[in-house]
Amino acid sequence: MATRFKKVLGRWDLLLFTVCAILVLDTVPSSAAMGMQTFFWWVVTLFLFFIPYGMITAELGSAIPNQGGMYVWIRRAFGDTAGSMASWLYWINVAYWMPSVYVLFAGTFASLFFPKMSTWGQIGIAIIMVWLTVYFGILSLGSSKHIPNIGAIAKVVVLLFLGVIGIWSVVHKGFANPFSVRSLFPSWSDTLGFLPVVVYNYMGFELMSSAGEEMKNPKKDVPRAIFIAGALIFFFYVIGSWGILASLPLDKISIVTGIIDSIKTVMSNFGATTGGIVTTIFGIIILYTFFANMVTWSIGANRMIAATATEGNFPKIMGHLNKRYATPDMAYIITGIVGTLLLIGNGLLSNSSANIFWTIFALSSLVFLLPYLLLFPAFLKLRKTEPNLPRPYRVPGGNKTAWILAILCEFFVAIACIFFFQPTPDVKNVFSYEAQLIIVTILTVLVGYVLYKWSIKRYKKSGEVSQ
Repeated sequence: MATRFKKVLGRWDLLLFTVCAILVLDTVPSSAAMGMQTFFWWVVTLFLFFIPYGMITAELGSAIPNQGGMYVWIRRAFGDTAGSMASWLYWINVAYWMPSVYVLFAGTFASLFFPKMSTWGQIGIAIIMVWLTVYFGILSLGSSKHIPNIGAIAKVVVLLFLGVIGIWSVVHKGFANPFSVRSLFPSWSDTLGFLPVVVYNYMGFELMSSAGEEMKNPKKDVPRAIFIAGALIFFFYVIGSWGILASLPLDKISIVTGIIDSIKTVMSNFGATTGGIVTTIFGIIILYTFFANMVTWSIGANRMIAATATEGNFPKIMGHLNKRYATPDMAYIITGIVGTLLLIGNGLLSNSSANIFWTIFALSSLVFLLPYLLLFPAFLKLRKTEPNLPRPYRVPGGNKTAWILAILCEFFVAIACIFFFQPTPDVKNVFSYEAQLIIVTILTVLVGYVLYKWSIKRYKKSGEVSQ
């Protein structure tokens, strides 16, 4: 018997959910670490990727508002294997990504309260946060939705404050980095290792559609949420990156603590008491946004893998729903186990929180981007195979425009995947870094494929599929 989900996501919930999902503070310092050329890439990717991607997702999300989102779209276009692998990669990315976010959480926490905390102390805090995310994620969506809603507002407050302190720095201290028209244009350097972060920072429009059957009016609310959220997200990303670059020299920007370092640096000019209080307040807000971010993404990813498992395309345990809350509790628990093992493993192999962050982040991002290589062709395929499907929002310009936009999106995702193999300046052993990315990514794909093949043999052939 199919599960009847409660309709708890309204228009404002979807808007705030999307802003919280895409507006991620943990990678703003990484984009600022590119220097002034980051603004060139923000604008280029806005018009050639972000807007086309938003339009495509708005069409798919309003036309096919089923539980599972991207999994359903890709499965309908290319079959069970493609849909299931996309779902697996999307889900396991969150299990990989969560540790990197909580490494930032722990680094910021240590910077605020315990500057001499050891790397293992920070890993311990990160593990605690992983399991808090599991706990709150298992609660009903009607309760847990408030975490990303508040998180979206908190992120906006932090990024606006970065803009304010950036203005103060320019007026009273001068711009912290050399500024010229030439500096805005791209140049080949080690900092280009951070370029895929700009594309990555724009991803997530489809996340809310993973809970499509828990929305009140997806056909109208999904496109509206995407376009309003998109404009806000671009504006606040640029403001945040500018604030960091205005207040910190490029060689002082840490990809782990860049935001709190900017606030500390500027607020030190206002006296120890005032500066310390303001820094602590914003530090706590930043810590909350990291937590809200992971709750948001785990809500979408775990619902996607649960929908896949319910149809017999992944082990049934992944689709198990909590009897009280109707949430995929076992998928959450497995996410927590994977995240914990990753934190411990990287703690044994890395000698700094920055290296732990970037290694896990690059791996999770590469895995995360792979399903999108199927998403945009799926959009085109569904235009052809289901031309009569009601589309409350339709990408304007006909099929020629649809092809152009899909190809642009595919190109940017492919380039981002390639550029993640470009090591950042913090990476000392390039061979080890690239080998780790390749090996773990291949193993991740293989594990997912084996689980899929085992599941369809175990469940579908024996008729053990939930209806």
